Amino acid sequence: MRIVCLDLEGVLIPEIWIAFSEAAGIPELRRTTRDEPDYDKLMAFRLELLAKHHLKLADIQRVIGTMEPLEGAVEFTAALKERTQLIILSDTFEQFAKPLMAKLGYPTLFCNSLVTGADGSITGYKLRQKDGKKNAALAFKSINLEIFAAGDSFNDLAMIREADAGCLFRAPESIRTSHSDIICVDTYAELLAQIDTFLFNP
Repeated sequence: MRIVCLDLEGVLIPEIWIAFSEAAGIPELRRTTRDEPDYDKLMAFRLELLAKHHLKLADIQRVIGTMEPLEGAVEFTAALKERTQLIILSDTFEQFAKPLMAKLGYPTLFCNSLVTGADGSITGYKLRQKDGKKNAALAFKSINLEIFAAGDSFNDLAMIREADAGCLFRAPESIRTSHSDIICVDTYAELLAQIDTFLFNP
């Protein structure tokens, strides 16, 4: 059986932290896994900024409630789910993702969780698993599933390389250049073509 594993932010939905950065007027929060390969360092930076500006989970969730999937993502997701099983492997948080998952037709999502205080402040986070995307790909392969993987950031590279096939999607130039052996596509039509080649070729 062949399945597809996709990153979420930057592939199907806008980057949540960038949207919140713009809404809150805090440019430093624009930093994402496209810019910082060390996820723990990135999250420590984000949590420090939230605490400094007295921002809470509800503040972020209000912004998420106004967001929509990327243009064409709903149709792409529907077409993909007609072909095979779709698993979203993301470093986002369940407290962030639910409204956007509804807009995408509830694909299966593996992600992380936030830790909050009694006042709603974000005090920490719990990883589903260290190197969760890579380890999910390995686990799927261990039960004889064949995997196509795609994403746009540093934290997607191990997943793509562990998969049976895959590509980058709308990756920044720095990642395209430093990992030029991985195909990069920029439209959903191109991504679906790559997936179809994987799914339907013997």
